[in-house]
Amino acid sequence: MSRVPRARIVIAEDSLVMRAIVRQHLEDHGYEVIEADDGNAALEACRTHHPDAALLDIEMPARDGHEVLRLMKADDDMADIPVVFLTGRTGTDDIVTGIELGAHDYLKKPFEPPELIARVNSAVRVKRLQDELRDRNAELETVSRTDALTGLYNRRHAAEHLVRHVSSARRHGLDLSVLMFDIDHFKSINDTYGHAGGDIALREFAARLSPTLRTEDIPARWGGEEFLVIAPMTSADGATALGERVRASIAGRPFSIGPDQTCVVTVSVGCATIAGEDADGLIGLADVALYRAKAAGRNQVVSAA
Repeated sequence: MSRVPRARIVIAEDSLVMRAIVRQHLEDHGYEVIEADDGNAALEACRTHHPDAALLDIEMPARDGHEVLRLMKADDDMADIPVVFLTGRTGTDDIVTGIELGAHDYLKKPFEPPELIARVNSAVRVKRLQDELRDRNAELETVSRTDALTGLYNRRHAAEHLVRHVSSARRHGLDLSVLMFDIDHFKSINDTYGHAGGDIALREFAARLSPTLRTEDIPARWGGEEFLVIAPMTSADGATALGERVRASIAGRPFSIGPDQTCVVTVSVGCATIAGEDADGLIGLADVALYRAKAAGRNQVVSAA
């Protein structure tokens, strides 16, 4: 018989004797048990302890089992908890109602202990598979929005967030700036140190960029040696100051490219602050400012304002 050690089970049953019997069987099989003596206590236990499964009697004080299940399924924090009804009511209407509400299973009272454990094991396996799937999907979503080389957000993530930030800034009349960074003479870094050296330079740029930013700023690798920062609630002067902090951090000390190898790296920066533009227009202004910074000799910050 398969067991899932230390999985947590909520038992909601108004009979103290029945709770004690169920608790003993579950604890003998390695489960952690939380008891509730009515429907309201069952809801609170599920909300507080996030169990791997819940055993609910249908007939309980305060709220019956069907009402508890309905409220659980309506709450995002509890909707994925499998519910097994432990009840003497096994009429067709009760079973149909429970299934329609989303019950995982039914167990008739009186029950045989092996059947209890088998049904609880099944419910816990379902919960853990759901958790694994949710975690895997979250990991895939993170990977799809992250630049593998630098660990910053990628262009897709930045572009989607910029659209939302531009919409919010225009609707509420807020400042919003973007900064475009381009590592100067990056081709020569690749030519001198190889693509591995170029990758090291990109990672080091990202490592120096992040500490200069606020929590709300969104840094991303835009493509190649270009990086973008979305800076909410930031004026043109604030964006220029931020760009200068980053520029100084990059130029402040050479990059370590390999054993006994260092490289002086600088960056050109173009800043733009929203004045009615959409997301593409704001990026376009930052690009123009970046071009002006490079044309003026590189290693400097130019604002489109």
